[in-house]
Amino acid sequence: MKNIPIGTADMAASRIALGVMRMDVLNKYDAANVLNTVLKRGVNFFDTADIYGFGAGHAHASSEVFGTALKDTGVERSDVFIQTKFGILIDYSNGSARRYDSSVKNLTESLDGELVALGTDYVDSVLMHRPDPLVDADEFANVIDTLISSGKVRHVGVSNMDPWQIEYLQSSLKTHIQVDQLQFGLMHTPIIDAGIHVNMSDDDAISREGGILPYSRLRNITIQAWSPFQSDTQYGAFIGNPHFPELNNELDRQAQKHNTTLNAIATAWVLYHPANIQIILGSMNPQRLSQMIDGDTVQLERQDWWDLYKAAGHRVP
Repeated sequence: MKNIPIGTADMAASRIALGVMRMDVLNKYDAANVLNTVLKRGVNFFDTADIYGFGAGHAHASSEVFGTALKDTGVERSDVFIQTKFGILIDYSNGSARRYDSSVKNLTESLDGELVALGTDYVDSVLMHRPDPLVDADEFANVIDTLISSGKVRHVGVSNMDPWQIEYLQSSLKTHIQVDQLQFGLMHTPIIDAGIHVNMSDDDAISREGGILPYSRLRNITIQAWSPFQSDTQYGAFIGNPHFPELNNELDRQAQKHNTTLNAIATAWVLYHPANIQIILGSMNPQRLSQMIDGDTVQLERQDWWDLYKAAGHRVP
């Protein structure tokens, strides 16, 4: 597994990470099997969040199952990187957000709950999960400073934020924002589309991303790609989905060309970008995970990347 630097931090971690959002529904044996599968392939970075527990119906549930499974694998804590996220309050009766909450009380209590669930006394990074319109940069910075000085947190990042939102928070922080976690994959490419359609009068030129891709590269912020296998429609995952025949035909062509699977090609497409994007896999199926991780060694050609991009329905003007 190839390792990449995470921001400017002292973290050189696997460029493929495992997200454990769905781990709350697994028993401890299946959870340990998932972890052993990815650990044996060189994955050493794990992403969770305080709200992950939608199957169990309560906060910290996925982190708790993950923490137990990690201990069952016998891996040393210092050999892996654990990242969590906070700042959202969830109504678990319907899975919707009650509010985004960057208050001192919520962030402090959330992080403490995560540490208990994970069975560790620190996380390698913590991300503000969504942009809170009521956030105060100084207040947020004070929380982060306290968490870092206490040893509970080593690094800080954000999720789903544009450049100006990051700049605002960074203006008060003493530490560098290392990560911005954004949805990115073959069927969700606004951070790419906006750049291609600059100075054009079409819908693809309209962007809410604010130039986050070149901004992150300039600021040495690692983009982490979440839900890379999901479509932007109600049809869910695109691999093998009959609603996306052109893309799957191209994925199959590329898989035959490179002697691998469709899952590996979809992973390789994200990893091909020179921004050193870290991809977060969310599957809890060991066989599917193994296929996805195979993408680490696939050597796509430049035209392969463009052919897949166009097959996914994205226009190249």
